[in-house]
Amino acid sequence: MEPEKSLGYQVRRCHRRFDRLLNAHLARHDIKTGFWYYLRVLWLGDGVTQKYLSDMTNVAENTTVAMINGMVSHDLVERVRDTKDRRKFGIFLTERGKALEKEVMQYAIDINRVAQAGIDPAEVAICASVLARMSSNLKSHLDNLDLDNS
Repeated sequence: MEPEKSLGYQVRRCHRRFDRLLNAHLARHDIKTGFWYYLRVLWLGDGVTQKYLSDMTNVAENTTVAMINGMVSHDLVERVRDTKDRRKFGIFLTERGKALEKEVMQYAIDINRVAQAGIDPAEVAICASVLARMSSNLKSHLDNLDLDNS
């Protein structure tokens, strides 16, 4: 299959371009692109567990731990031990992490605006709907795949 006809190729190429443009903006604040996905989750609901962050970002827990460590060192988040279950930690935004939301979210809005330039809004809606359904199809297939015998 030619790459231009591969949906996977097209989605990956588009994602990489979104990512590179976002990274250029985030670098102004000394924020790594990987932090972005966790910040997005935390801006929607602060004080969640590492497990929750892993689930919401679809990233392995050991990777999430490494990302949180980096975010702690960049003064974006802090770990707070749960008072009821001392084994658990909540991940909370610092003042710096909270303060970045408005400006950094504006970058995402602007990048989406650039990506959609010259495209009919109805086509953009269809694209989003189709991608969501494709993602669901792939997830269902993965969920049903017997990884132990493959």
